Amino acid sequence: MHHYIKLEISLCGTYRCRRIDLHLWKERNWAQKMKQILPKLQRKSVRDEFQPKAEYLVTTAYGCEQQTSLLSLRWRRQLQGVSQNMSSYLKTTMGLLVFLGKLLFSGSMSLMFSVIPKPRKSVAGEIVLITGSGGGLGRLLALHFVRLGSVLVLWDVNTEANEETRRMAQETGTTRVHAYTCDCSRKEEVYRVAEQVKKEVGDVSILINNAGIVTGRSFLDCPDELIEKSFDVNCKAHLWTYKAFLPAMIANNHGHLVCISSSAGLIGVNGLADYCASKFAANGFAESIFMETFAQKQKGIKTTIVCPFLIKTGMFEGCTSSSPTVLPILEPEYVAQKIVDAIQQEQLYLYVPKSLYFMMFLKSFLPVKTGLLIGDYLGVFNIMNGFIGQKKKT
Repeated sequence: MHHYIKLEISLCGTYRCRRIDLHLWKERNWAQKMKQILPKLQRKSVRDEFQPKAEYLVTTAYGCEQQTSLLSLRWRRQLQGVSQNMSSYLKTTMGLLVFLGKLLFSGSMSLMFSVIPKPRKSVAGEIVLITGSGGGLGRLLALHFVRLGSVLVLWDVNTEANEETRRMAQETGTTRVHAYTCDCSRKEEVYRVAEQVKKEVGDVSILINNAGIVTGRSFLDCPDELIEKSFDVNCKAHLWTYKAFLPAMIANNHGHLVCISSSAGLIGVNGLADYCASKFAANGFAESIFMETFAQKQKGIKTTIVCPFLIKTGMFEGCTSSSPTVLPILEPEYVAQKIVDAIQQEQLYLYVPKSLYFMMFLKSFLPVKTGLLIGDYLGVFNIMNGFIGQKKKT
C-alpha cells in the first residue's frame, strides 16, 4: 500500500480562487520532488493570472502526520516566496501596461498636433517681464505681447533705449507698460528691482530672460572680466530672476518661464567659447527647473527654451553663413513671432530654423569625424570670421 501526503494550496486572486491538490508519494526523495513542483506551481499561477496572498492549507492524509508536519515547516517560506514573487510580477506588468498606454497617448497627441496646430492660450492680462527689452529681439517681443493685451514690465541696463521701447508700446493705445533700469548681471540689483515690480505692478506670470552679450573673441584672447560678464548676463541673471519671481508662480500654480538661449547652447562654436559655455549653462538650468516643477507636480508652471541661430539684431554684426539654405541668418520679426507662438502653445523646445532639430539628431549618434566633416562643409567653423565686435543688447 502506498502512502502519500496531500498538499492543498488555495490561490486567491482578485476575481476568483482555486485550490490545487498536490500528491506526494511517501518516498525518501520527496524533498527533491517538491523542488520540481514549486516552479510548476509558479508558472501555473502566472498562466491562470492569479494573485496569491499566501493563503494556503497543508493537511494530512493516510496517516502521514510526521511527514506533513516536516513539509509544513520546510516549505512554508518557499510557498510564501511564490506568492510574493507573483504579486511583484503582476504589479510590474500592470505598471508596464499603464506606461505603454500613456506613451501611446502622448505619441498620438504629439503626432496630431504636428498636423493640427495646438490651441493657443490667451496671454491677455498676463504680467510679462522681458529682460534686455531696450532693442532687438526684446523690443519686438514687447510689441507682440502688448498687442495681445499683456501687461509689460521692461528691464534693460540702457535707460534711454528702454524708454524708447515703452514709448513704442504705448503708441498701440495701452498704458500698462512699465520700464525699469536694471543691470541683470548684478544679483542685488535684480532682487531690488524685482521687489519694486511686485509692489507697483504685481506678480510676474510670464518671465522672459532675453538679455545677452557676446564678446566674439577666441578664448585665450578674451579678458577674464569679459568672460565673467558673459556668464553674469547670459546665465547667472536667469538664476536671480527665477529666485525672485518663481515663488509667486508656485504659490499661484500659474506661470511661464522662457529662456532665450542660442544654437550656440546646443553645439560648440569656434570663436564663441565663453558665449557657448554660458548658453549651455542657461539651457541646463532652464531644463532642470522644468524637471523640478514636473517632479513636484506643479502643472501650472510651463517652460519654453528657445535656441535660434544668428539673428540680424546687430549682436553678431559681420557674421555670415556659408550655407544660408540650411542655416540662414534669421530675421528678428520672424523669430519674435515664433517665440510668441511657442509660448502660447506651451512648447518646451523651440529651435530656429528647423534644420537645428535634424542637426541635433545627427549629433547624438554620428561619429565625431563625420560630424566635423559636415560642419566643415556647412562652414560653421568660420561663422565668426567676419565678426565686427558691435555689441548690442538683445
